[in-house]
Amino acid sequence: MELKNIKPFWDDEYKHLKYHKEIFNNEHTIEEWRKQGYDNDVYNFSGKMCSYGDDLPSWNDRVLKWVSEEFQLEDIGCCYYRMETNNVIPNHSDAYNVYIEKFNCNVEDVHKILVFLEDWKSGHYFEYEGEPFVGWKAGDYITWNGNGKHFAANIGIEDRYTLQITGRK
Repeated sequence: MELKNIKPFWDDEYKHLKYHKEIFNNEHTIEEWRKQGYDNDVYNFSGKMCSYGDDLPSWNDRVLKWVSEEFQLEDIGCCYYRMETNNVIPNHSDAYNVYIEKFNCNVEDVHKILVFLEDWKSGHYFEYEGEPFVGWKAGDYITWNGNGKHFAANIGIEDRYTLQITGRK
């Protein structure tokens, strides 16, 4: 897995979205995290989100166009994600339950793109399939298919912003 880059075309509008907390939707995974020693309140097992049905940035259509053209994906969803200090989402695989049901597909059909909206800051962390990522630049992104294991954390003092894009071929 390697970081690729798209030249940022966005401003900081993503910082001013109406983010909301959603509880991680897999009780079995939360139970496993607790056995591993994570004793977070259930609300601190993720960041805050702004996605479909919310007011998205004015330039979100440019994101959709880029994803459609660059990756030939359809049924594209964007989730702007803010991790505040001490938010941790331990190693996990996304289930895509709602997406799979809505678009009648399999987890193997799902493609994920994670875009770092800002340059890396101290305490920000991402890991995919055991490979750590730090030191990223705004516009760096990684992609994967299906349910690859990943991990994210913010133990820094500044919010960590990413864009999670989901689509299928």
